[in-house]
Amino acid sequence: MLFEYTRRRGVRSPVTDAATFKVTRLKQASAQADKPVDLSHIIDRSYNYHSPRELRWHIAERFGLPPATVALQEAH
Repeated sequence: MLFEYTRRRGVRSPVTDAATFKVTRLKQASAQADKPVDLSHIIDRSYNYHSPRELRWHIAERFGLPPATVALQEAH
């Protein structure tokens, strides 16, 4: 499954001192490219993600999918 996300700046992690990001919008790509499905309500948009990989794992967990089947791309 392909998901597209829009990020916004988060805070510096107190654990790793790395920059984090929050997700503003999450969409699932559909068979019809002009009608993506907005799934922003499925995830916690206040969470500070450390990497796209962490976001991919959270999405996989939400949908009960193996993480390897989840693909992400950042919207610009």
